[in-house]
Order: sequence, then structure tokens, then C-alpha cells
Amino acid sequence: MQKIPAVGIVSLGCAKNLVDSERLTSALISMGYRMEQDYASCDAVIVNTCGFINQAVEESLEAIGEALDYNPRIIVMGCLGSKPEVIRNAYPQVAAVFGPGRRAAVLREIVRLIGTPPQEAVQQLPSSGILLTPPHYAYLKIAEGCRHHCTFCIIPNLRGKLRSRLSADILREAQSLKERRVKELLIIAQDSSDYGFDLKPPVRTSELIRKLAELNLWLRVHYVYPSPEADRLVELMAEGLLLPYLDVPLQHASPAVLRRMKRPGCAEHSLKLIERWRSICPDIALRSTFITGFPGESEAEFAELLDFIREARLDRVGCFPYSDVDGAAANELSGSIDPEVREERACRLMELQAEISREKLRQRVGKVYEVLIDEVSEDGQAFGRSKYEAPDVDGIIEIENGQGLRPGDFARVRITDCDEHDLKGELAPQNINFKLTN
Repeated sequence: MQKIPAVGIVSLGCAKNLVDSERLTSALISMGYRMEQDYASCDAVIVNTCGFINQAVEESLEAIGEALDYNPRIIVMGCLGSKPEVIRNAYPQVAAVFGPGRRAAVLREIVRLIGTPPQEAVQQLPSSGILLTPPHYAYLKIAEGCRHHCTFCIIPNLRGKLRSRLSADILREAQSLKERRVKELLIIAQDSSDYGFDLKPPVRTSELIRKLAELNLWLRVHYVYPSPEADRLVELMAEGLLLPYLDVPLQHASPAVLRRMKRPGCAEHSLKLIERWRSICPDIALRSTFITGFPGESEAEFAELLDFIREARLDRVGCFPYSDVDGAAANELSGSIDPEVREERACRLMELQAEISREKLRQRVGKVYEVLIDEVSEDGQAFGRSKYEAPDVDGIIEIENGQGLRPGDFARVRITDCDEHDLKGELAPQNINFKLTN
């Protein structure tokens, strides 16, 4: 048989980028290409880049350079690909550069570079394609692009305006994932609460979730902006149709900083929202992200953010020192903060949040939770997550006596200890492996 060309792919950045890599990988395999992890064994390598902040740009450039050390045929795609001059200045020898949303162009370039696989290598894949996550959970992207214009962000420039997928296509993919024994769907978009705004007739995220809930899977929604739709999603959590986990990027609490960010709200408004969400669904876990050292942020404005963190008592928090992004409107704002001050403020915020997180996790000691097992070591240690933890971004639950468990199992776990991020537990007596799918 004719040689089957091999392709490697490295995916950087957020889960939305990972979904793009999954779709590209699926297309390549269906065409007959062989996927290979060893760069030196590949006929070509694709680097799916992130270009959101300068640190991500540096990481992407480093990944391109590493790939070039092993292989001369490198195709660059993704967010940083929308700035080809940055890539070409660093690595003029790359074969091609494409921005986000150019999957067809990437496939054409692969064919041009390394040829077409033999017909007998062509494969048929399920409609949900290839997963790059563990087989028991999957990201389900419901929309692309964004219609917001936050001054620190260039996503609308990189990925375009909001483009929601048709509900029927999303439901079809979700059904396929269930048939493959996926237990948890992580629903993502740049702003998941904005889903369907551009469809005719419009469709609400909550309407889509209610349909997805008929699959009887764990459903977790990420990146929900504070909005009336967020309230509707919390109501679904109270009904038990959606995991009680709200990932809402608030970014700051000072009204002056938020105005400069072109973000809605203030500390008082956000606290009222949080109080309402907790009254609707007392079981809810709240996650948010914040930026410190935004241009013009005074010590008093940062103190407002710390006061908000103390009062809000969020379950999970991510914090990033502000990073200049080429093309972002925030670059034109006055009052640039020294990078060391940005970092120092981020550390102070996370030290405060660590105290809050430890206190909240202590309250879970002694309680029993349903845990989805992600990993089991050879010595019987299992690692998993409850409804309150998302993969990769939140803490884990370590189970000492996990012999007999497998990734994808559900287990009843009694929490025995904690630190500021993670929990320890043991299998509850008469443990039952819950099966959410038949």
C-alpha cells in the first residue's frame, strides 16, 4: 500500500482552540492521514497558536521554534496566525500561516505539502469527530466570535463577530458524544450567555440547555457574562438540569476600572447578582477571573477589588496581571502600571482568595459527593471532580483507596481533608458507581 502521510498537531491556548484542533484532526483522519506525536516522524506539523496576551504569543513562538527543530514543514494556524508578520519575522521558514477559522485552507496546504493519502486509508468518523480530551468528557462549542468590545481584548478582531451554531447541529453532536460514553459536556463559547442572539428566530442559551438536559449527562457551562440569561441558567441549576457551577468572568469590581475596560457593572451590582444566584440555587459554586494592574488602576481601585473578593466569597478565582495586547484599545489608555506592581497585586489577590477557598473547602470535609473519576494511578490512587470542579482550571479530589475505579466512573466519595485548592477523600461505604448513560 502507498505510504500514509503523517501529521502532527500541537494545540495551545484555551478550550475553544482545543475544539478547533479536534475538528482539524477529525478532518485529517477522515481524509486518511495518520496522526503522529513525534515531530521527527511527521511529514508536516501544525501548530495551533494562541495570541491573546503577550505571554501566550511567546509560548506560541516557542512552540513553533521547537517544532522547527525537528521538522522543516510547519504550518501555523490559530489566533496568532492573524498576525503573520509576527510569525514570519521570527521564523521566515515556516511553510504557511493561517488565522482562526481557516480549516479548509490548512487542509489544502497539507495536501500541497505532503500529498493525499491512499484511498484505502480514508476513515469514517462519528459526527462528533476525534476528542483530544479524556474519553469521558468533551468540550461542546456552541458559538464562535464575540459581539462585545472589551478594551483589553482583541477576540472580535481575531475570531470575528458572534456566530452561533444551529441548535440542531449542537444537539446532534451531543447525542453522538453520549453514544461514545462521554459523561460530561463542557459547553463553551466566548460568551455562552450570548448564544443564539444572532439566529433567526433568536434562541436562548437556557432553551438549548433544556434540550441538552434530555441526554441525562453532566452539563457544565463556561464563560457566562453577567446578564439576564445568567439568571435563567441558574434557575436550570436549581432544577437539577445543569451542574450548579457558574463561570462568570467579572474582571474587576471598581466601576471606574470597569468603565475603562468597557465592561458593565460594579461591586455593588455584582454582589447583588451573586446574592440572587445563591438564593435561586443555594448549592451553586461560583468561579470568576480578574485582571490586576489595568491601565490607570489606582491603589484605591485595587482595594475596591480586594473588598469585593472578601465579600463575594467566590468558590474559585483566577487572576491575571494585565498584559498589553497588540491591537487592544486599552493600549491607548493613560496610566500604565509597572509590571512588577501588576504582578504584586495579582499575588495579593490570590493570597486573599486562597484563605477564602481553604475556608470554603473545609466546610466540605465529612460530606459525601458524587465524583467523576479522571485518572487512576497504578498504586490505586484515583483523582476526580465533583459537580463543583471543572477540569484543568479547578482543584481535584484525591481518593486514596481508589482501587477498582476507572476513568469515567462515578463514585461516592467522603471528603476527609483539604488545602486551599484541592480535596482528599475516601470511597464511601457501600460505594456505588453511578451510570448516567446506558
